[in-house]
Amino acid sequence: MKTIVFGEGMTRLNPCVATIGFFDGVHLGHRHLIEAVREEAARQGLESTVVTFDRHPRQVVSSDFQPSLLSTQEEKLQLLGKTGIDNCVVLPFDKEMASLSAREFMQAILAERLSAKVLFTGYDHRFGHNRSEGFADYERYGREMGMEVRRGDPYMLEEVNVSSSVVRSLLSEGEVGLAARCLGYEYTLRGHVVGGEHIGTAIGFPTANVEVDDANKLLPADGVYAVRVSVPHEGFSGPAMLNIGTRPTFNGSRRTIEAHIFNFSGNIYGRSIAVAFHEKIRGEQKFSSAAALAEQLKRDREEVWSVLKS
Repeated sequence: MKTIVFGEGMTRLNPCVATIGFFDGVHLGHRHLIEAVREEAARQGLESTVVTFDRHPRQVVSSDFQPSLLSTQEEKLQLLGKTGIDNCVVLPFDKEMASLSAREFMQAILAERLSAKVLFTGYDHRFGHNRSEGFADYERYGREMGMEVRRGDPYMLEEVNVSSSVVRSLLSEGEVGLAARCLGYEYTLRGHVVGGEHIGTAIGFPTANVEVDDANKLLPADGVYAVRVSVPHEGFSGPAMLNIGTRPTFNGSRRTIEAHIFNFSGNIYGRSIAVAFHEKIRGEQKFSSAAALAEQLKRDREEVWSVLKS
């Protein structure tokens, strides 16, 4: 995949079949749409192009908007690169671009700069200033500028219409297993290991405290999870149980992410770490004592082992 940052120095692209969207998470619904783009491009002997943005458009339109992202920009580009698409054009989204009507956007960017001959839109996707126009408008504008506009079909999985908002909702409810099936991969947080209060060590469950690199990444619901942890610097990848929450047994107030990594004892403070979510074991609970919590953690560890082995 060729990644192209849209700008003044960019040369006009070869004629292509294109689709446009934010593509947060690059889930199965996105890949279903992109595959339709690739197939049509192959049929017509054109290049295939995904057009996306360098930030969530609502961050520009609404200054107080805080996104809950499924993928960072780097992760999104890596995932798009695995789809087999020829080009990914990244648009620097700013107030000037946000002010363009759908027709202005299609003419100035898609037709004149990207040479789009066919445009696939998501089944419910809208673009242009205030997203005030719809698919019938896009079709009409396309005919005027020699561009065929097609609407992609929704992608259904287990009676779920797969979309980024659905995946966010599942993760927010702790349904990481179904979220993974919608994404096509296990949802992953990347960050660094930071110092903690060593409470886990004191009760026999030392943990790596994870500080997520991108504050805009969505955190799954509070609770205990079966996860797989990767520590690239150590060449390590293995099972772990992870807690997200405020540690109510110790009257905590700050939300933390703590991973108890099985069969690992290296010093990884400051190291990069990735946590892939497999299944939620239970919600966060307040226990009567540290000893009671330790007994529950022993049961949790057994269940995590069982879940990950199966």
